Amino acid sequence: MPRLALYSLAVCALAVAAAVISFVNGSFIGVVWVLLAGLSSNMAWYYVRRARAEKAGAAPAAQV
Repeated sequence: MPRLALYSLAVCALAVAAAVISFVNGSFIGVVWVLLAGLSSNMAWYYVRRARAEKAGAAPAAQV
């Protein structure tokens, strides 16, 4: 898994934890944390897909 995808997953997990804590404390700023978690999860998915595409694109060139 690419390093940027791992960083994005870490940010996603921390944002979810912050959202839970924020909502438990009665603050609606947790909505911002939920949005950040969604953004970072999409970034992680993007970097994983990009790495898979690069790996798949590099394989046929190595066989020639």
